[in-house]
Amino acid sequence: MPSVFFPPHELVAIIIATSFAAGLNVSATIATLGLLAQFGVVSLPAPLAPLANWWVIAASSAAFVVEFIVDKIPIVDLAWNAFQTFLRVPAAALIAYGAAAPLSPGKQLLAAALGGAIALIAHTGKSAARTAVTASPEPVSNLVLSVGEDAFAIFITWFATQYPYTAAAIVMTLMIVIVVLVRTAVRASRALMRRTSS
Repeated sequence: MPSVFFPPHELVAIIIATSFAAGLNVSATIATLGLLAQFGVVSLPAPLAPLANWWVIAASSAAFVVEFIVDKIPIVDLAWNAFQTFLRVPAAALIAYGAAAPLSPGKQLLAAALGGAIALIAHTGKSAARTAVTASPEPVSNLVLSVGEDAFAIFITWFATQYPYTAAAIVMTLMIVIVVLVRTAVRASRALMRRTSS
């Protein structure tokens, strides 16, 4: 098993990628990190060591199964995602804080803030996309989008442990796309409301 989690110079890249994954599906992210630790792909720092406990892996896997089912049901998934706001963002901040354990306390707090902010961006993008797709009368697009989000959360968590900088670059590109699309949608909604009111 590896002797360290990640070198300090790779921690920011790891935090960026895993925080984004947590913003999409926090239970999948936790289960993936735990399994990677169990199978010796990565050694988690002390604050994150409990994630490798089989009970934690089982609980997060069970939560993933629940979310996998609920997240595929139109309308219900919107309420579920609204509820998940209070889980994904704090959990991402805690994971980032634990991952930054080798750094100074001040940098750990910065890592937690960064992790929470990135998770919020990912979560907002997911919620916005799901809201747009739910309006469609056919169920296939919602199903495909949900499965894609789950698969990407698992993939990018693993990928970050192998190629942290590439994973971070992918995530940063996605965040830029999300911010641009959300801002465009907000502006379009405001313009529509102004035309309607006038």
